[in-house]
Amino acid sequence: MSKFHRLKVSDVRRETEDTVSIAFQVPDDLRADYSFMPGQYLTLKADLGGEDVRRTYSICSAANEFQGGAGELRVAVKRVDGGLFSSYANENISAGDEIEVMVPDGRFTVSPDPAASKTYVAFASGSGITPVMSMIKTVLAAEPDSSFTLFYGNRSTGSIIFRDALEDLKDRYHDRFTLVHVFSREFQEAPLFNGRLDTDRAGQLLDALVELGDVDKFLICGPGSMIADVTAALEQRDVPKDKIGFEMFTPADGSSPLAKPASVGAADGAGDSDVAELAAPGAEAEVTVVIDGARTKFALAGDGDNIMQAARDQGADAPFSCTGGVCASCRARLKEGRVEMDVNFALSDEELAQGYILTCQSHPRTTRVVVDYDDAV
Repeated sequence: MSKFHRLKVSDVRRETEDTVSIAFQVPDDLRADYSFMPGQYLTLKADLGGEDVRRTYSICSAANEFQGGAGELRVAVKRVDGGLFSSYANENISAGDEIEVMVPDGRFTVSPDPAASKTYVAFASGSGITPVMSMIKTVLAAEPDSSFTLFYGNRSTGSIIFRDALEDLKDRYHDRFTLVHVFSREFQEAPLFNGRLDTDRAGQLLDALVELGDVDKFLICGPGSMIADVTAALEQRDVPKDKIGFEMFTPADGSSPLAKPASVGAADGAGDSDVAELAAPGAEAEVTVVIDGARTKFALAGDGDNIMQAARDQGADAPFSCTGGVCASCRARLKEGRVEMDVNFALSDEELAQGYILTCQSHPRTTRVVVDYDDAV
């Protein structure tokens, strides 16, 4: 399930004072495994102080260049206060090191079509630029009749990740790429471009610079509060929900307006007639997880560990990364019973209706629960 491979670091580049980008050397026999859609991420794994630490980082490379054999596989890592992996990456990783890297994953993507003529508008804040950067580079190269507008929020000029690369793109695609910087701690002459990307600021930018009816896709990436604010500005202007895509770039703590606790049942109702609700939160359920065809069965209290952690405690190689309900690395399909998720930042309403769950957030609510990781694609 995890599909990790040891990849050699080919280059480490200092992007800002607190951010590095890391490129990996991908052997020819693994190149197909690491082909990616623009917007997808890699999960990196390291043993730090005896702890299995995994973190997801979005790919910032152009997907079409990598698939064509000329491009690179690169992620950006911004240091987070107290962050084990981000500090390790910024201070210790260098060219020639080997790191365990999972194959690309993620559904915050676009699918470029050379025949398409589309208008994309993105809002990014801080390191939220990383997946958007891959989308911009890929779309502009692969869709010659499409245009892209980026509203990019940062504290100041010095905190802009990929500053030179963005300016190069603006010069190369001057008629199709519009770049708007918004600073919260550095003055710009136009008042419109000063402040945070909150609901009011996003609304002003949309009203002044975007023909809403012409936009095919809005893409948002950054902290949860920024995503909620920009989404609110779009909804206030009656932008259809299916035109809005987002990915959160901060660990979930359940406090964001985007948090969606959810009760999920098996989509096909399999076994529901003889699967009873747990008598009390502390009552135990019989939980079965299926990974690579192998079934692991164990008892788990409704108010105990989440299903992912309980499965790993039983020796099952259940995949995980952020453990905060954000990345969906732990996604699986519920085949029997019902679970309650603490938070959900990653799955759509349609996916929930089909029985998909985030196992790092799921607790049993019926006497029997069957979870299939192999049916999570």
